[in-house]
Amino acid sequence: MDKSDKRQISPMLRSILNLDVKLTNAFVRCAEKLVPLKHLKMHYKMLEISCHGICWIASLLALIWILNNKNLYQMQVNLMIALLLDVIIVAVVKAATRRRRPAVNDDPLSMGPDKYSFPSGHSSRSVLIFYFFKYLWPVSGIYLTPLLAWVFAVSMSRILMRRHYIIDIGAGLALGYIEGMLMSLLYLDAQTCVNFISWITDEKIDGAEFDV
Repeated sequence: MDKSDKRQISPMLRSILNLDVKLTNAFVRCAEKLVPLKHLKMHYKMLEISCHGICWIASLLALIWILNNKNLYQMQVNLMIALLLDVIIVAVVKAATRRRRPAVNDDPLSMGPDKYSFPSGHSSRSVLIFYFFKYLWPVSGIYLTPLLAWVFAVSMSRILMRRHYIIDIGAGLALGYIEGMLMSLLYLDAQTCVNFISWITDEKIDGAEFDV
């Protein structure tokens, strides 16, 4: 590829990215001295899966069908929209920035990740989920502390697994919060959500035309 076809990065931005690499590497090395990575690898993998977009979307679709509870439709439909919004926005930003990950993922059992690092989709998704259940469909405060701990654990695991740099995590956290605020504007009312579920699952909704 001709050099003129490559993206030009300003010296200031390059300096920031280089500093980010150094700080991330130093942080990971320090953490590995305290607790060897291999002892926590399984925990990191579980955190990765627990915040994976495919797992959340597939589980949410399954719960909509299995529970078939009209009282939950508003939460389920809006959360689905939020998750899809996050996937699209993160994919667009990653395609635009094309920052490479700290290390190649050679785990044959891994569900991803893609080759781009900025921003962290796991971090944005975790904050979006926290925002959703704190502000949009509020749950009891007893659940918010473990949910916030999960957000922190997921974000830290992404760095320690060498999936992301520190700036990627920070950007992901900020993006997730912005997505949450955007969802507060897009949030659908209960009847709209019931009508939507009724439209796509006609045979399952009580009183539908082909109800069985």
